[in-house]
Amino acid sequence: MSNINAALVKELREKTDAPMMECKKALIESDGDIKKAEGLLRIKLGNKANKAASRVAAEGLIGLYISEDLKSGALIEVNCETDFVAKNKDFISFVSKLAEIVANNNPADLLELSNLIFDTDTVDSARRSMIGKIGENISIRRFTRIAANGSLSGYSHNGRIGVLVDHSGNEDVGKDVAMHIAAAKPKSVDSSGVSIDEINTERSIALEKAKKSGKSSDIIEKIVEGSVQKFLKEVTLMSQTFVKDEKQTVKQMLDEKSSSVDSFVFYVVGDGIEKKRWILQQKLQLLVLCNLSIITKS
Repeated sequence: MSNINAALVKELREKTDAPMMECKKALIESDGDIKKAEGLLRIKLGNKANKAASRVAAEGLIGLYISEDLKSGALIEVNCETDFVAKNKDFISFVSKLAEIVANNNPADLLELSNLIFDTDTVDSARRSMIGKIGENISIRRFTRIAANGSLSGYSHNGRIGVLVDHSGNEDVGKDVAMHIAAAKPKSVDSSGVSIDEINTERSIALEKAKKSGKSSDIIEKIVEGSVQKFLKEVTLMSQTFVKDEKQTVKQMLDEKSSSVDSFVFYVVGDGIEKKRWILQQKLQLLVLCNLSIITKS
C-alpha cells in the first residue's frame, strides 16, 4: 500500500478515465499492481466512462437554484445522451446539487467548477462516477451565476428550460416574467442588449427584400427601418406582448405593478448542439432502405 501514491492514481485514471477515488480503491485492492487495478475497474465499471466520452450528449437538464434570501442564484446545463437518463433520479439530483454549488461558490469557469468539492469528492469525479454508473456520456456544458440587484425569481419547464430573473417588485411578478421569458425567449431586456451584428443582419435581409419592390430609395429606407424596429420589438422583453395579457406589453405590465427587470438569463437544453450522431444515423438508415429497395427490384 505504501507504493500507492498520487502519481500512480493519476496514471490509472488516465488509462481508464475512471473516477479518482475508484482508481485509488482499485490500487489498494490490487496491492499497487496497476494492471490488476485496471482489470478491476473494467470489471466494476465496464470501462463505461472511457467508451462514453466520445458520444454526443445533446439531451439533459437545466439545473436552477435560488438562495433563501433571493439574492444569488444559478443556472447550469448538464448534458447526457438520452431523455431516459435525463429522467433518472440520480442524474436529477446531481444537476440540482451542481446548480447550488455554482451559486454558493461562484466558479470562474468549467475547469474551476470541476475541481470544487461535491460531497466527499470533486465535481469531476462525481461526474465520472455517474458515467460509470449510468453508462452514458455526461458533460457539464455551461453555467451562469447571478448576484441580484433586486430579487431573483425563477422558472423551470420540465427541466428543459430554465429562467432566472433579477427584478424589483413582488415575487408573483417575477415568476410571471420568468414564465413569459420561457415562452417568448427574448434576446435581451431592451434594444440596447441586442448585438449590432444581429441588427445589421436583419437590416441586410430587409434591404434585399425591399429592393425587389421597385420603390424609391427613400421609401425603401423607411421599409427597412420599419422591419428592424419590428424585429427589435419581437426579440426584446420590454416590447413583447405579455403572454398572460395580450392587451399589454411586458413593460406596461411592470409599470402597472410598480416593478422592473434588471436582467435575466435563460437556458434551453441542447440549444446550439449539433446532433451529428443523430444526423449520421438518419443517413445510414436512408442508405440501408435504398439498398434494400435496389435488392428487392433486382
